[in-house]
Amino acid sequence: MFGSIGLPELILIFVVALLLFGPRKLPEIGRSIGKAMGEFRRASNDLRRTVEDEVAAEDLRAIGRDVKQDMAISEPAAPPAVPTTPEREPQERP
Repeated sequence: MFGSIGLPELILIFVVALLLFGPRKLPEIGRSIGKAMGEFRRASNDLRRTVEDEVAAEDLRAIGRDVKQDMAISEPAAPPAVPTTPEREPQERP
């Protein structure tokens, strides 16, 4: 939209700010702008780190679900229950 700001543009901004605010207020304004930019940078880094942590946590949860599903699928099914009957002694035939 605005493109990059080169040296001529920076000089023009400095001259306009000097005319508007005067030489006494200019250092104070510069410090305020610097502090605001630092706070914005810290806040954006915190937000980015929070989003990355949440994405990583969700990936771990998804991996955990996949492992549980794989374990459930790969476990052998229990053998069918065979009814047990008491052993009989051979009967004598008459």
